[in-house]
Amino acid sequence: MGPIERLVVRTSLVDTTPMLPVEQFPWARELEAGWRDVRAELDAVLSTRDDLPAFHEITPDVADISTDDDWKTYFFYGYGFRSDSNCKRCPRTAELLTRVPGLTTAFFSILEPGKRIPPHRGPWRGVIRYHLGLMVPDPEKCAIVVGGEEAHWEEGRSLVFDDAYEHSAWNESSEVRVVLFLDVMRPCRPPGSWANQAVIKGVSLSPFVRDARRKHERWEAEYAARHPS
Repeated sequence: MGPIERLVVRTSLVDTTPMLPVEQFPWARELEAGWRDVRAELDAVLSTRDDLPAFHEITPDVADISTDDDWKTYFFYGYGFRSDSNCKRCPRTAELLTRVPGLTTAFFSILEPGKRIPPHRGPWRGVIRYHLGLMVPDPEKCAIVVGGEEAHWEEGRSLVFDDAYEHSAWNESSEVRVVLFLDVMRPCRPPGSWANQAVIKGVSLSPFVRDARRKHERWEAEYAARHPS
């Protein structure tokens, strides 16, 4: 995959640095403008926090960096799979997500107090990672380091970065930290855009994604039984 990845990076229409300027992603401003609506829906989701799945329970590869229940998720999209029930419970969030071009993955990423995510790298530079701060109890104690650059989340503000650089994150506050976590396709000019689309399509059809979808559908059924709408 090395030559294909180099083609994607060479044809990128946005920076290839660890942290990227939010100004290069105009859709991010719409998310920031609507963040209080998203936060209100998050508050409702967190009323059932104990029943939300840990990240590794949905995507087993995360077990390399987290195997406890201190990193929880609430998925909207995952490489071609849309959680209709979760989107229905958070209609404003779901509506805002339809405005994000190249969206592949979207979920609430919930770090419990004291949680640290060790250094790790994403597998493919054809996606860009985006965080919208929703619940940040103490910005000085909640941080992420990407490629040696440290940043702090703020409620209603965006962070954009390339997760293929080594990165780590932590919540050293005494309260939960939550961001809206997105992966979007890196904007590229042809032929890099074609190659990137082909790779991401292949990922969406992989056994890994199909397995994650089955796990999430099982969780959805159990959650709906406990919390009928």
